[in-house]
Amino acid sequence: MTTLDQIIDDFAFLDEWEDRYRYVIELGKALPEMPEAERTSENKVQGCASQVWLATRTTGDPDDPLLIFEGESDAHIVRGLVAIVLAIYSGKHASEIARLDALETFGKIGLIEHLSTQRANGLRSMIRRIKAEAEARLAA
Repeated sequence: MTTLDQIIDDFAFLDEWEDRYRYVIELGKALPEMPEAERTSENKVQGCASQVWLATRTTGDPDDPLLIFEGESDAHIVRGLVAIVLAIYSGKHASEIARLDALETFGKIGLIEHLSTQRANGLRSMIRRIKAEAEARLAA
């Protein structure tokens, strides 16, 4: 999977929105496919116009576990957004996830202003879901 630093570096070289758009789609194509068994109503992200699923596994210290996310979408561009969100959050401690602002990263790479209202709302729904998972693990 592509790292966040690599994604940020790649976006820095892409001046045109069309090139960035194609890159987001390529990131989505490179995202490992989520097993059908994980595409459940519990894993479905509410508030997305496209279908989006996020599954969470935890490992390590129960007080501040590492959260590993898997994601999937039925739409190419959204699948790419899922890949970026996973690069930001997956494999980090719950306490770090609670502090991270993915929208700041999307702004830094010049992507947030090019998303339709529906896609931006869906992105916010994904982020809220991930942060809620982290906060629930910290509260447990």
